[in-house]
Amino acid sequence: MRIRLINPNTTATMTRTMGESASRIASPGTHITATTPESGPVSIEGHFDEAISAVGVLEEVMAGEREQVDAYIIACFGDPGLLAARELTRAPVIGIAEAAFHMASLISTRFSIVTTLGRTGIIAEHLLENYGFRHHCRRVRAAEIPVLDLEDDGEAALSRIIDECRRARDEDGIGAIVLGCGGMADLTVEISEAVGLPVVEGVTAAVKLTEALVGLGLGTSKFGDLAFPRPKAFTGRFEHLSHMPARD
Repeated sequence: MRIRLINPNTTATMTRTMGESASRIASPGTHITATTPESGPVSIEGHFDEAISAVGVLEEVMAGEREQVDAYIIACFGDPGLLAARELTRAPVIGIAEAAFHMASLISTRFSIVTTLGRTGIIAEHLLENYGFRHHCRRVRAAEIPVLDLEDDGEAALSRIIDECRRARDEDGIGAIVLGCGGMADLTVEISEAVGLPVVEGVTAAVKLTEALVGLGLGTSKFGDLAFPRPKAFTGRFEHLSHMPARD
């Protein structure tokens, strides 16, 4: 099984961290390829960043289609470009926020999300509503750390995340915590031990869900809105997308 894990930002060290975490949790015989777009933001911390990064995600999916990979993971908690990516392929495409919500709801009746910045917490609230998990989540909390601090000042960032997770445990009436950033992929065990609650992280959750879908022979439906994009002309910098060949 070949899974393409796409980090929508362009920070290669974060891509490597997520790829290593994904590979550790993957089943024998599952090969994870962690990729980064050639262009885009170095971190994703708002709607503008997400919109720009979505183009890179789609280009990575198109590259994966040429390589005939079995599935894709979009490794940013905003799930940028998720539905558009699903249009491009029959293979499963999993966003890490959606994966984390599903997993957390299977092990607890209520969870809280601990993310990086308050402004990205609002994006997480939108996803909870869109995915139908709003009633499972008690609160979205922010440690108020820039995403790149997870790479550049990891010890201090981890301490602030743990402090916020403890407040969630003590104040929110929850059974589990969801980590709201792909850059936290390697912190799950340490945070869970410090807080004493199950901690769900989206990259690793997405790996196991993806393996299950591929193992069940389930792929993205090509009926309705997720059918392949209609061929048409694109102009300017997107001219190379014009008249993409039809797929059977």
